[in-house]
Amino acid sequence: SHEAPMVIAVFSDFQWAYCARLVPQLEQLLIKYPGKVKVVFKNFPIRSHSYALKAAMAALAAEPLGKFWEFHDTLFNNYNRLNDQKIQEIVEVLGLDETKFKEQQKNPAITESIRKDYEEGIRIGVRGTPTIFINGKKLRDRGMQSMEAVIEKELQKQQEKSQKETAQ
Repeated sequence: SHEAPMVIAVFSDFQWAYCARLVPQLEQLLIKYPGKVKVVFKNFPIRSHSYALKAAMAALAAEPLGKFWEFHDTLFNNYNRLNDQKIQEIVEVLGLDETKFKEQQKNPAITESIRKDYEEGIRIGVRGTPTIFINGKKLRDRGMQSMEAVIEKELQKQQEKSQKETAQ
């Protein structure tokens, strides 16, 4: 399959309103640029958000069960009321195998993955969430229009580059 040319990396925290508000925007971008953009979710749980880390672990536990994005969306729909009971509810609503989910939650690879994302974020200058990078460039403004503008500009650049390559 053809790789999506543009990577939107989002450093995010499941317990934060601004991160939750970004979700529909990202969905619109995926619809507007089918096959041209790919969203990569990076975990950056803020320490003062008491449930952010647990929520991140739950979403990653749902990944091998094929339900990461559904879990991600449902967590964000409930960002201001996350607790163990809510996680349990989401598991039931999404019809996940509870035993497998609980096993996955204990998987050390999950904590490792979150730690890696977090450290990468710190290294590249993430100070808060959400922080968005489009093809490695940090966005100053995460409004819909400015995101589209950056994508259009990047697509334009790639088009010119591939035209040059064809011309040679």
